[in-house]
Amino acid sequence: MHELFAVFGNPVHHSKSPLMHNLAFRTLGYPGCYTRWRLEEGAKLRETFLALGLKGINITVPHKEAAFEAADIVEPFAAEVRAVNTLVLENGKLHGYNTDAPGFYRALQRLGEVRSALIVGAGGTARALALYLRSRGIEIDVVNRSAGRLTWFEAEGFVCHTWDGFEAKAHDVVINTTSAGLEDESLPMPKALLDAALDNASYAVDVIYGKETPFLKEAARRGLPRFDGSQMLLQQGIIAFDHFTGHRYGLEEIETAMRPFLNL
Repeated sequence: MHELFAVFGNPVHHSKSPLMHNLAFRTLGYPGCYTRWRLEEGAKLRETFLALGLKGINITVPHKEAAFEAADIVEPFAAEVRAVNTLVLENGKLHGYNTDAPGFYRALQRLGEVRSALIVGAGGTARALALYLRSRGIEIDVVNRSAGRLTWFEAEGFVCHTWDGFEAKAHDVVINTTSAGLEDESLPMPKALLDAALDNASYAVDVIYGKETPFLKEAARRGLPRFDGSQMLLQQGIIAFDHFTGHRYGLEEIETAMRPFLNL
């Protein structure tokens, strides 16, 4: 009897999660099957999960906060950022996790030593990364176009900047968490500011996957080691798979089974 898993989102047709998880299920011989489900209303997440007879799901935009509300038990980090991207049914209870930020951190460690980071953008992904990376001893600055969304970061004690008056200093890594470059050729910051930030950085990371964004092209022109969101997708998927399968496998074993999906 196969256990059923899915990714919930809207839109969700572009998601590579089914490819990634089904490859790992098959390689490791686990009786799982993973699909996509377009969920229109976040309020119906829990009832949809249960009606479909699922064992676990990943949640993508725009339903990560709805998944937090749907969970019976939430791990401390996911509770802190109030965003859940992995739900697993265990003993009749929905357990909520956030694997995005720890997955990102696993990917970041592959670049080299990182002690400081400049996060561009101030949305939900930026919040999760800022909190998690700080918990790992990384010094965080956040820069955003306007001041409004920086209020939360300031309350949490992060050093914040708007574009006005931003002066770049040395950071080990610059991380783009905005959607700039996803559907167009725009940069996440005015070019002069971005140039200064990248000129003072050792690495660059974009959370967008599936294309080389203008941001990453600028990093490539400087020869900076870099990666896009596919590495974050892979690493968060490895941690989610670990939860899905009840910690049956080691993370490196899962990674070996899952990593070939990047070349498919």
